[in-house]
Amino acid sequence: MSTINQQRQRVEQEITSLVDNLDKSYMRKMQGQMHECAAKCCQDTESSMDVIQQCVERCSKPVNKAQRYVQSELERLQNRLQRCVMDCNDSVKDKIPPNPNEEQIAKFTAEFERCAIKCVDNSMDTLPGLFKAMKNVLSKGGSAIPDV
Repeated sequence: MSTINQQRQRVEQEITSLVDNLDKSYMRKMQGQMHECAAKCCQDTESSMDVIQQCVERCSKPVNKAQRYVQSELERLQNRLQRCVMDCNDSVKDKIPPNPNEEQIAKFTAEFERCAIKCVDNSMDTLPGLFKAMKNVLSKGGSAIPDV
């Protein structure tokens, strides 16, 4: 497995672990509340089907908002990492001569990999703070969660 693939796997494993933690700590509770709320809506035998549907939709809004928020934050992190790696790629490409020999190719490949690993390391360093901030927002629930 190449170094780049190892780094990709490292990022995926860390994010999966942190998202799983968010799910267990906050999202499941919110989903449970959503289902309890929706069940109460369905117990109303007097209202029309449209009113019940609107009630159920209201129940799902906090969970949907929280999911969009988490997804948005993860996309921002991923975009930042991709931009950094693309900068590495551009920087190395600018240095490659028109007809590089194998030694030069190996040198530039290694330079790119070092740069890309630094990008991953920097992203990994931001994860604890990002997830702490996300937990803080999710713990406040509903209106504290930004619309994205």
